[in-house]
Amino acid sequence: MLFGLAYRLLGSVHDADDVLQDAYLRWAGTDRTAVALPRRYLTRVVARLAVDQLRARRETYVGEWLPEPVATNPSPFGAVDTSDLSIAVLHLMEQLTPPQRAVFVLRSAFDLPYDEIAGIIERTVEDCRQLHHRAERALRDGRARFAPTPAEHRRLLADFVAAAREGDVTRLHGLLHADVVGWSDGGGRVRTARRPVCSASKVARFFAAIYSRQSALRAVPLEVNAAPAMLIVYPRSRHLLVLDVDADAIRRIFVLANPDKLGAVPSALEVS
Repeated sequence: MLFGLAYRLLGSVHDADDVLQDAYLRWAGTDRTAVALPRRYLTRVVARLAVDQLRARRETYVGEWLPEPVATNPSPFGAVDTSDLSIAVLHLMEQLTPPQRAVFVLRSAFDLPYDEIAGIIERTVEDCRQLHHRAERALRDGRARFAPTPAEHRRLLADFVAAAREGDVTRLHGLLHADVVGWSDGGGRVRTARRPVCSASKVARFFAAIYSRQSALRAVPLEVNAAPAMLIVYPRSRHLLVLDVDADAIRRIFVLANPDKLGAVPSALEVS
């Protein structure tokens, strides 16, 4: 539960693990007889540590920052609702302020009452209500309204990769929403597009050019963040391809190529 909280707040496995380690050290040094509700105490500690880290990070990150993917088959988050764990939703949450993100996660994912959230982030109950309202409003337009079934999502992902490998720009264009946006995260470690690629025509040409040049490319399906994804494997590198689908059209595309962020994703040998 605590890992799920830290990961939702930070979008990073590495950062979530660091927060849990710090929380453990605080717990180890605490007088347990003075803690009436350990779960509430630890939730407060983890949330505060994560918010502090949110305020301080990513000033020097090279290029677009995307959430770190997590393999979820099996899930490390336990038997909880994972609808808010998608790369698309976590990416949307990057536009929220740290307090907004904390209130949104604690209320929407963990269903904590506002008075308890107020104690965790040291705000008034009314402040927390307003923060949650603003967070919901900020995220509303970006979230998919008609999510596909997992089978439909996998089919669209396979069709996208197949059309790109064939260099079929027309077929790719037909799979994309008119206002589709593609983001790439290489973290300065791997050469990627530094800026988002916008519009169906540009996105179609971009991926057709990249994938059709690589005859040795392998595409391995897997599940990350409770959604279908494709591991794209080259002879000397790999990246993860994730699609955000609304109805039957691709609205957002995420290419995660920074090797530092692929540690929680199986290798091609593990999933092939």
